[in-house]
Amino acid sequence: MNYLATTVHKSNWPFAIVARFVALLQLLSLFLFASLFLYGCGNDEPADNDERPFVVTTTNLIRDVVENVGGDDVRVVSIMGPGVDPHIYRATPRDFRRMEQSDLVLYNGLFLEGRLSEILDRLGDQSRAVTGSIPREQLIDATDFGGAYDPHVWFDAELWTYVVMDVRDALIKLLPEREEDFARRADEYRNELLDLHEYAKSRIQSIPEERRIMITAHDAFQYFGRAYGIEVRGLQGLSTATEFGIQDVTRMVSLIIERNIPAIFIETGVSTRAIESVITGVRDRGYQVRLGGSLFSDSMGALGTPEGTYAGMFRHNVETIVQALSEELQPSR
Repeated sequence: MNYLATTVHKSNWPFAIVARFVALLQLLSLFLFASLFLYGCGNDEPADNDERPFVVTTTNLIRDVVENVGGDDVRVVSIMGPGVDPHIYRATPRDFRRMEQSDLVLYNGLFLEGRLSEILDRLGDQSRAVTGSIPREQLIDATDFGGAYDPHVWFDAELWTYVVMDVRDALIKLLPEREEDFARRADEYRNELLDLHEYAKSRIQSIPEERRIMITAHDAFQYFGRAYGIEVRGLQGLSTATEFGIQDVTRMVSLIIERNIPAIFIETGVSTRAIESVITGVRDRGYQVRLGGSLFSDSMGALGTPEGTYAGMFRHNVETIVQALSEELQPSR
């Protein structure tokens, strides 16, 4: 800053003051960024005196299962937080360090974490996909996705119980002396998910049959639709990396008007551009369609909130859908 001040002509002293101010702001921003980064890096790492097994999960959805089954017997962190899109996520140096320090890495599989696949494969026996025990006939085909199956299995709460059992087995292998506790907690959590499954079926069936159709940006809810009896349409494909076109928007606009659909949904962590295009298209045709609310798709909410748990996230989605689809679409003029 001294160099900058001395090289500015005296007649330009206002510029010197502004330049000093800008340089000071840049320095302060750099300091704050570094402080936050260092705090974040150190805050989630296993303490030197913590002898519990350290488990790393890719998504916070899997972290929730580990927390319920593992209890206080393990330490767990997820490398992807709220609002993070696993389809396009790239590992950071911090992620590499966490996985290297871990005793076990658990990931969804089914090509959900496409850009992490090579890294996860290199971990060998240290990593495990939690969808391995799901019967293949219960998976939805998705050959155009990059893998053979749709990876969004968590939107069928009954299907997600297979993941609970997979996590149980992985933790027992990691810490066999706690087998009884892991098995007990897994059974308790499995029963909670089965109750959640029945609740979702009942609530979705309360929507008038002709309006049981949900439209979202990307096609993440096919398991939900199959399990709970609601038609699902997405502008994009299974991955958020898929682009939508004018024809996709036009078809969706016509569908909304023909089926008298009152609301469509945005998703956390997904661009709203596609849904906004549909809303504009419906308006241009002389109708109104509401934003029915925001649904959690590829991640849960923030820790410490009701939506920061799998059950809380699931209930939020169900209630948002039921409430939004209870009203009819009305002409705008």
